[in-house]
Amino acid sequence: MDEQHKKEVLLKAQDWFRDTISKNHIKNTKKLSNPDAFHINPFLTVYLANFLTGDATPESIAKALIYPRVLGTSITTSFGQNMQSFASKVLSSFGSTTRGIDIEFDDAVDGLKKYCQLKAGPNTINKDDVETISNHFKSIKNLARTNNLNLGYNNLIVGVLYGHENDLSSHYKSITQKYDYTVLIGQDFWTRLTGDPNFYHDLIKSIGIIAKEANFTHELEEVISNLASTPEIQNLAKEVSDQAASSSLNVLRSTLF
Repeated sequence: MDEQHKKEVLLKAQDWFRDTISKNHIKNTKKLSNPDAFHINPFLTVYLANFLTGDATPESIAKALIYPRVLGTSITTSFGQNMQSFASKVLSSFGSTTRGIDIEFDDAVDGLKKYCQLKAGPNTINKDDVETISNHFKSIKNLARTNNLNLGYNNLIVGVLYGHENDLSSHYKSITQKYDYTVLIGQDFWTRLTGDPNFYHDLIKSIGIIAKEANFTHELEEVISNLASTPEIQNLAKEVSDQAASSSLNVLRSTLF
């Protein structure tokens, strides 16, 4: 990959993160003013509120519900779900017309033509996905054989956008151990795709520039306040408060009498 192509991919990655990941993250966060956005476990939620802030006020309960969602599951899920748009918008120059394949490229390390399914991170597939990937690759090999194309196991790979090999879940490892397909992750994947051993770190830096735009502090406080003011959260906090008051009164009575 020459410098101009590299620059284009990095800029496309920034646009993709801003327009797809960041905007969806903000939109999904605003929905959390509604208690229906959560499956509230009254036991754990109260515990986590106290664990987080030392009390179970409506605001603390709202924070205990919202923080894990906006800082964990929501953004992680969005990143994983948008792999197809990443392939089409960022890696369009490597795009594939083969069904079940996201990108095609000549491996900069071994020189072999690679047909690649993209995955987000080292823990983003489950047991059923392994079978699905294997079936896709099997179909592609059968089609290649029909068209007199010599396609081996080394041509069909799974590319994981970030992480290290020792981070890979057991499901990823079974792709190699059970089906003999290669899984390339993080820097190794990007080096083979671009021929640039520094590209992975340059991509992280490039996305980091967009991350600096993501100051949602005031809006997040508003979402927390709106959730805290709902009857569901107010009643949950009141139940805890009433129970605590009753327990204190019983202790006081036992002391006095």
